[in-house]
Amino acid sequence: MMESSEDEELFLYHETITPQSKINSLCQSITEKGMRRVCCELLDLKDSVENLFGNTRTKYLAFLRLSEEVVEMEHKLVELRKHVTAQGILVQDLINDLWHELEEWAKADAIVASHDPQNTEPEDQPSNEPDESKRAFLEKQDVLLAELQVEEAVEAIETQEQRYPELRSSVDLPSEASSFRSSLCERKAMLEAQLVGISEQPFVSKDELKKAYKCLLKLGKGPLAHQLLLKRYAHLLQKSIAGFLPKCCYYQRTFPATLSNMVFSSVSMAAKETNSVFGDNPVYTNKIVQWAEQEIESFIKLVRENSAPFETVAALHGASICFNSSVSHCSALESQVLKLSKLLMVLLWRFVDDVLEMNFMRASRATLNYAVDHENLPLSPEFLAALSVSASSSDRVLVDTGVKFIFALQEIMNNLTPLAFMNFGASILGRILELFDKFVDLLIKALPYTSEDETIAELKEVVPVKAETDTQQLSLLGIAYAVADSLPLIVSRTGAALNGSREPRSGVPDVMVSTSSSIDYSDWKRNLQHSLDKLKDRFCQQYVLSFIYSGDGKPRLDARMYIDGEGEDLLWDSHPLPSPPFQDLFKRVQQLVIIAGDVLLGRDKVQQKLLSRLTQTAVAWLAHDQDFWDMFEDQSVTLKPFGLKQLILDLHFTGEIACYTGHSSRQVQQEISAVMAHAIKTFSARGIDPQSILPPHEWLVETAKAAMRELMTCHSGSEALETDDEHLVLDDDSVSDSGDTLSCPSTVDSFHSFVSAEMGDETSPVYLTDSDS
Repeated sequence: MMESSEDEELFLYHETITPQSKINSLCQSITEKGMRRVCCELLDLKDSVENLFGNTRTKYLAFLRLSEEVVEMEHKLVELRKHVTAQGILVQDLINDLWHELEEWAKADAIVASHDPQNTEPEDQPSNEPDESKRAFLEKQDVLLAELQVEEAVEAIETQEQRYPELRSSVDLPSEASSFRSSLCERKAMLEAQLVGISEQPFVSKDELKKAYKCLLKLGKGPLAHQLLLKRYAHLLQKSIAGFLPKCCYYQRTFPATLSNMVFSSVSMAAKETNSVFGDNPVYTNKIVQWAEQEIESFIKLVRENSAPFETVAALHGASICFNSSVSHCSALESQVLKLSKLLMVLLWRFVDDVLEMNFMRASRATLNYAVDHENLPLSPEFLAALSVSASSSDRVLVDTGVKFIFALQEIMNNLTPLAFMNFGASILGRILELFDKFVDLLIKALPYTSEDETIAELKEVVPVKAETDTQQLSLLGIAYAVADSLPLIVSRTGAALNGSREPRSGVPDVMVSTSSSIDYSDWKRNLQHSLDKLKDRFCQQYVLSFIYSGDGKPRLDARMYIDGEGEDLLWDSHPLPSPPFQDLFKRVQQLVIIAGDVLLGRDKVQQKLLSRLTQTAVAWLAHDQDFWDMFEDQSVTLKPFGLKQLILDLHFTGEIACYTGHSSRQVQQEISAVMAHAIKTFSARGIDPQSILPPHEWLVETAKAAMRELMTCHSGSEALETDDEHLVLDDDSVSDSGDTLSCPSTVDSFHSFVSAEMGDETSPVYLTDSDS
């Protein structure tokens, strides 16, 4: 509850987000429409959290970088403080010793002067010798500066400072020494200005630049020299980019990678030259990293501003190879101790993900646009043949939609590099799944619906074609399965193995492979199967509804026929048969088997599961139709033993229909058993003893088989479905219907052996009823 309240306070600003407490209060009576609204709100919440996460991640990386610099600076300040303290002690000792010596000299001079005053003048001559040498040094420096002999001038200054260490200190000196130090500082300033001028010249050679930087370093101006080095490389980079940008409109697919090469090449050369001039100094390495981060940010901004429209494949191709190039360069810079991977992934991830999002939006629009003809699309013949084989001549529009779907997806995947897919795999496969789900929704809209089908009735979009006949409706399933079969193949052709194995990383560091890109391919394929099941379930629902209700809306399957005894084939003593609605169901299943054999050619497993699901849907409707069971529970209605016998026979017959389809799952048999138990319990509550009126289980099974054999004989012109489990739509190990299956024969001949008393291991399902238990 604490987490819920915190989430509500965090997202109070988002008006479209419903608090968790409100969702919990509504979850008991929520409808499918309400569930959709909640899902939309959750998607909005997801977008908000993703944006918040991206901003937090950027700030966190900047904080980490700043923290490292602060720690390093603190360490340097501690070292500098120790050094200053040590130098201060040394200087103090030197001053004390100097004053002590001066006092000794003064005493000695006083004693000598008191004895021989005439000797003072000769001693003044040696004291002038240092002044003469310093004066000569300054004159030589002026000559070297005038002749621009900067290297000789630096060496002379360095020698002089080694000879007189006090020149480098800031302590107070006697007037003559202080005057010489001031003059030397003036010469050093003039020399520094000359070196800066040399480094800023546009056409100076690399050797001259290196000499200038080294001279500045010897003068104690290392930071200035490094700043000039970075400034020069930044100027050259900007000049190259300015000359290239006007041409980028002609190279939309490659210009991002070219810019990447320019930026990272400049960073690499600057790092190498820094190491050559200044050595392996962490201070200068950190400055290189800071400068490189600024250039990378500017580079990403330029790519965004000059890229082709994000929804085009040119932008996707450019972003993909730009990602490849940048990651490769960043990996190479790791060997130069330049850590740029985190910032690059943050900035480049947003750009590539935005391009992917816009391309999938374009693919979605193209898929739903019926006006575009697929004949001009360069689709692979294998995909086109797979779509056409499942489509009737009247389904041209829907075939075109499938072609556009595959082409749009191929176009996206063909413009992705393996490394980009390795990092964005989860996002890409999720968007493919979302796009396929929209495609399935489009096919669902082409199915007819009744007034009972509230979910489909809410869809306002009008499709240009309606699948009215069984052939057209099964063609929709064939198109959907053909597209689903094509998706793993299209994905695998990007260069990343579909089974989860990845290409060699070629030195790419782990940080370059996003942890969020890992994906379970079997889970992805299960989600594809769920979308297909949604279409299959919708087909079965509308098919069962058309069987249960007549054209004028009146129900064919009514509880009154088990109460009033009204019907055509209810002569139990001589010739018991299933009720007419169930006979009609079997006839329609027979027709559907024949049509499916032609339309879903080569997809025998799909046919079997579809027909089994159809039977299961009919049983599920019977189990959950409250009006049907309320009629039996109505005390004003008189129940007859005949009604229970006929209902149990109809349910046994339905179980035989499920076996006839060739894929009778345990779930179907369990639902039939549950309906039987419900019927027996309902009739028992009304005073009818099931054990005294129900025939033996074996008799019911044989009667259901005989009825099916008779109905099949009446329709001998029909062809039955042949079982063939060789074709699997997706990976059958990871995508399968829930529940175990019971092997049932599906041809006419095997059916006769199935209902024969001499059958081997093939047996009819055993239903658990109260009488049996």
